[in-house]
Amino acid sequence: MILPGSASQSLAAELAAELGEPIAPVEYERFPDGELLVRIGDVSPERAIVVASTATSDAFVELLQLQDAAREAGASEVVTVLPYMGYARQDEAFTPGEPVSSRAVARAISSGADRVLTVNPHEEGVCAFFDPPAVALDAAPRLAEPLPDDLTEPLFLAPDEGACDLAGSVRDAYGRGETDYFEKVRRSGTDVEVTPSDAGVAGRDVVVVDDIVATGSTMSESIGVLNERDAARVYVTTVHPLLARNAPTKLARAGVAAVYGTDTLERPVSAVSVAPVVATELSE
Repeated sequence: MILPGSASQSLAAELAAELGEPIAPVEYERFPDGELLVRIGDVSPERAIVVASTATSDAFVELLQLQDAAREAGASEVVTVLPYMGYARQDEAFTPGEPVSSRAVARAISSGADRVLTVNPHEEGVCAFFDPPAVALDAAPRLAEPLPDDLTEPLFLAPDEGACDLAGSVRDAYGRGETDYFEKVRRSGTDVEVTPSDAGVAGRDVVVVDDIVATGSTMSESIGVLNERDAARVYVTTVHPLLARNAPTKLARAGVAAVYGTDTLERPVSAVSVAPVVATELSE
């Protein structure tokens, strides 16, 4: 039985359809003092699959409550699916006195899970922080599906050299094109020059591939550079379309042709679901 977090209801429905399993009735409540409460209906699942992205601290608390409610309902196995794992970028103490936040949340989630699935965490090493078996799934190839079929000499650009595999996954799924990455040269504390490292972009359709688009600032600058270099059309594809605050406006003003994301974070740009990827792993 699928137990959806409030921020992952559409993805949970897609996953239920893929697996042929029912969705548990879940209610979400907030008390006047701000505390949260989730309540599942009168069910007794043998295996509970909790599907909850944790883009906010409230969503994280909600996830812990769903896991506990599943146990209370008699589930003998709880599988936790983290389409988007919040705090995953803080995978080490970058300065003295800081926590390893991803380790802290992984420990809490581990207390109620028998198995954990994540989707393209910013650092795959965070899976080692979980006590039960944890697997990172790659949903990047799904981003090829919404792209136009008629891309002209497509170039798939990663945000840096280390993310070339991400761009390569989308290129391979699309079936043709080249890959490259952006080089970032910091001129000052606020001035960062972003340029494609090698391949020419003039007259070509460019697909910028990233795991997360948060504020959209660096992505907007990248789009501007590509347009200055006479790229034909520029598309942005991202596994996790966080798109905080005014990020959609920034991207639109930069001249992006379209933004395509998955439903790990349910946004207007969520053009494709990661449910088939998660379902394949759960079925094995």
